[in-house]
Amino acid sequence: MTTKTKHGTRWLCTTALLMAMNIIMSMSVFSVPVPGGHLYLNDVIICFAALILDPLGAFCVGGVGAFLGDFFFYPTPMFVSLVTHGLQAVAISLCAHRMMKEKPVIASLIGVLLGAVIMVVGSSLGRAFIYATPAAAIAKLPYQILQALVGAALGMVLRWKVKPLATLAGKLGETVG
Repeated sequence: MTTKTKHGTRWLCTTALLMAMNIIMSMSVFSVPVPGGHLYLNDVIICFAALILDPLGAFCVGGVGAFLGDFFFYPTPMFVSLVTHGLQAVAISLCAHRMMKEKPVIASLIGVLLGAVIMVVGSSLGRAFIYATPAAAIAKLPYQILQALVGAALGMVLRWKVKPLATLAGKLGETVG
């Protein structure tokens, strides 16, 4: 007797690949040094993954991927990353797949903007808590906003304007609903 599951091989491989990319983008080599730390480009991967995957896959890529990236390269904020990027990815995925089905680009835009707000607020609160000073969070706030907006914009471009990736997203949509 065979049972059909919602998450097939294509979903698993895509989720794993995007999670690995998120972990790699958490390395300092792929970041831009700014006052108070680094500006990471893993938000591009998180936003793109959340736009093409269901909420579970989005959480795996965004939350677990960011957690592991921090665990391997800079463990202090790893739990903040798990919660913040996990919520960011789930919110984007839910908006992109369950809102305004007749206007998916607008739903995706709403999702990435909501995700950007979640990321900036969550990361700032987490930074203030971890470093025990709001000054640390305020110092990095402009760069957090820049990181979130760059991630949102490039994630949207990858999802809606790059043809091979849009085709992949369509195939995933057929298999994960």
